[in-house]
Order: sequence, then structure tokens, then C-alpha cells
Amino acid sequence: MARGQEEGRAGRRLRWCLIRVHGWTVPVLFAVIAVDIALGGPMGAWFLLLFAVAGSFYAGVLLWLRSGREHAAPEPVEVGAPVTGEWFALNGPADKVPSHGVRFLGQEYAIDLIAVSGERPASVWWPPMSPNAAFPAFGRPLPAVAEAEVVHVEDGARDHLSRDTYPALLHLFAEGLVRQAAGAHRILGNHVVLDLGGGVYALYAHLRRGSARVRPGDRVAPGQVLGECGNSGNSSEPHLHFQLMDAADPRLAVGVPFTWRGVGVPANGTAFSVPGHQ
Repeated sequence: MARGQEEGRAGRRLRWCLIRVHGWTVPVLFAVIAVDIALGGPMGAWFLLLFAVAGSFYAGVLLWLRSGREHAAPEPVEVGAPVTGEWFALNGPADKVPSHGVRFLGQEYAIDLIAVSGERPASVWWPPMSPNAAFPAFGRPLPAVAEAEVVHVEDGARDHLSRDTYPALLHLFAEGLVRQAAGAHRILGNHVVLDLGGGVYALYAHLRRGSARVRPGDRVAPGQVLGECGNSGNSSEPHLHFQLMDAADPRLAVGVPFTWRGVGVPANGTAFSVPGHQ
């Protein structure tokens, strides 16, 4: 058993190392192209070889990661909902897995939630970016889904302007490449990880800076407020990214399916209500 666990951890470390190198492939390749053009193309035919090698590596790692993560889905873990009030589900596992299109950072069964009560910017063109206060999700309290121990908290990333319009999409895409290369904390922004017991962990991401009300080692009760919904990390607008996973470190984790008590798994594009913590 111990040997198997050690081999599993070693495999996850290797996978994370490849993911980190993979994340740098595109930015480095663009940098090399820019330098080569600026110097008048001294690389010549070597550039084509570099492009072929980099492209093969990029595609090969994607295929290897995908083939290495195929497994039978475990039974969903029932927990309370991580929000209260009226919310809208996006990029959830009710319709597809992996729900976010990637298995990176244990996101197989992740879900995004935006608040539907209150007014929000209506135009998808102008202004390109809006302040977070214009979105009803910003500052909403986020309750613990179960009795748990807090194992990790990050609370210092800034809440940037929204990126939810067509003009801002290019910025969001470029920013996402940089964040992926910089590491998981740049993608998740401010976040809290809970140990629910039994090898299951809950991740709340994109929290509002300075809103965390817990620290590592704290014990929390179901419904206890952990922090507030924000717009930190790789986020297009204030929302909650929630997932269950099988390790405290999302870089080494595999996603775990969830079901919310009294709610189930909301279908993508549907609104749901949580009157109080279940």
C-alpha cells in the first residue's frame, strides 16, 4: 500500500513538471520568433526544426496527459452547496467531463457559479472591462460545504477588472497563457482548500482579496463563511470556481465528482436556488 501511494505521488509530480514545462512552450516559442524577426532571421532553417520539435512536444504532452488520466469515475461525494441564494451554473460536470475541457489542476468535475440576483453589465462590447462592484456575485459570502479542516489559504491576489466582453477576450486569452506559465496560484487567484476527510478536498477559487476568514489549521462547521466571492486569478468576471479533488495540492490532484445536498448537480446554463446551507 505504501509503495503504491509513493508511486502515485511520483507519477503526479512527473505530470505536474510536464504541465509546467508545457505551459511555457507557447510563450517561449513566441519569444524566440520575436527575437529571430528582430535580428533579421539568423536562425534560418533551424527555426523550422525548433518549431517542429516544440509542436511535437506540445501535442505529445497533451496526448500523454489525457491517456494517463482515463479512469472510471468514482461515486459522487454529497456535500452542501458552496453558495446561498440565486446562482447560475456554468462549465459544470452535469453535461460533460472534464467540465472545463481540461483535467489540469484536478478540474475534471469543477463548476463555475455566477450570481443572478441584481443588475450586471448588459453589453458584450462596451465598456470592454467593468469594475467588480457592477456584478452581483462580488462580495457574496461563501459557506463551507461540510465540517472540515482548512489546509491552505491564499488571500493576497488583486481583484482585476472584468474580462467578459468580446474586446476583452483577446486580453483574457493572452493573460491566461501567462498565468498558466507562472503557476497554479496565478490561475486560481485567492483560494481556500478544505480537507473533508476520507481523501476528499474542496477548493474554492477566485476569492475576493482580503476576504478570507479562515487560516490553515482551523476547523470549520458546515455553513461557516470562508470568504467572499471575488475576481482574482484567471477569471472573466466575479464568480466562484468550486471543485472536489483527491489531494490538497491541486497541481497533484485528480478531480472527484460532487453532488450538492438538496440541489444535485446543476445543469449548465441553468439557475438554481439555495435558501440556506443544507
